[in-house]
Amino acid sequence: MSITEKPNIASLRIERDDSTPPPPPSHGKRRIGIAVVIVAAGTGAFFLLRGKAPVEVETTTVSLTSPSQANAVLNANGYVVAQRKAAVASKGSGRLVYLGVEEGDKVLKGQILARLEDQDVVAAYEKANADLGVARADSLDAVVSLERQRALHTAHLASDADFDAARARAGRVIAGIASARAAVDGAAVGVENTRIRAPFSGTVLTKDADVGEVVAPFASSTNSRGAVVSIADMGSVQVEADVSESNITRVTVGQPCEIVLDAYPDRRYHGTVHKIVPTADRAKATVLTKVAFNDLDDHVLPEMSAKITFLSNGTDSITASSPPVTTVPTTSVTNRNGTTVVLVVRNDRIVETPVRTGAVFGNRTEIKEGVGIGDRVVLRPDPTMSTGTSVTVHAN
Repeated sequence: MSITEKPNIASLRIERDDSTPPPPPSHGKRRIGIAVVIVAAGTGAFFLLRGKAPVEVETTTVSLTSPSQANAVLNANGYVVAQRKAAVASKGSGRLVYLGVEEGDKVLKGQILARLEDQDVVAAYEKANADLGVARADSLDAVVSLERQRALHTAHLASDADFDAARARAGRVIAGIASARAAVDGAAVGVENTRIRAPFSGTVLTKDADVGEVVAPFASSTNSRGAVVSIADMGSVQVEADVSESNITRVTVGQPCEIVLDAYPDRRYHGTVHKIVPTADRAKATVLTKVAFNDLDDHVLPEMSAKITFLSNGTDSITASSPPVTTVPTTSVTNRNGTTVVLVVRNDRIVETPVRTGAVFGNRTEIKEGVGIGDRVVLRPDPTMSTGTSVTVHAN
């Protein structure tokens, strides 16, 4: 080809076979496509969830209820109080040299609980006894002399003056015996004042002094103790509760009650209104009511807190003694497709739980099967709620 000839551009084109597949897309384009799909899915889920916000519900707890609660007319809180209680102290002053009891010991009336140092009063008692012995010896001589003078005076062998002197001496000696006996009694009281005895049978609650400490009546000194121990008659404990003035008309003496101690919430004690104190507390607008135990046991201790349920006077003994059962508020029980269910809340979602119900006690229904003590259930379930519904819980 000569230099003057123009090249044919078309001849430089590369021929391609139509059957050859196109080259694959780059990795960058593939990642972009996946990201677009994820964003689209997340956006859709976000708007879907926004359309189903959690439902606000009120819940309650599955709990034990006594059948007698159906006859409840009033509830009150109170404390166990021993009606017979004493802070035992000494009438005398001195150092404590013996203490024979500790907390929890049972004591009998008249039992010596403690003793003060007593050397001085014991010595005084012994001297008084000795003086009484002297007075009795003088009385023997005086009586013999009087009888002798009486016989001589009758025989006109002794003057009236001698007889009167013998009679006066005998009178003085007899009076001296009475005085000596009184001194012995006084000294015995002094000794007894160093013995601290139980005023009644009961249980020692507290020990307020130790051996070596000075005990004085009414704790007259800042370094002395007043009471040595405190005891209570455990058979006299009752529950004292403040009942509002507006509700006191619902309470009568002899009315049956149910007592639950905070220390033993699963145990029910049966009681009776023992006394309504005939005065009101002006500051609290309450009336003090005392409830006696019908089935007192050793678990009941003074100062325990208690809840009292005042029952209607028509409550029978069988109902009052029936054991507690598992219950929920009647409003929590609903029917779904012919099945009795309650809506249990777990992890902020509803779970329709079939249950088998029993008796109805007031506003609560017995649950025999399906849920347990402590489960949270919807108090008033809405018909639109079902398993899986998201909820916001507000405890009742």
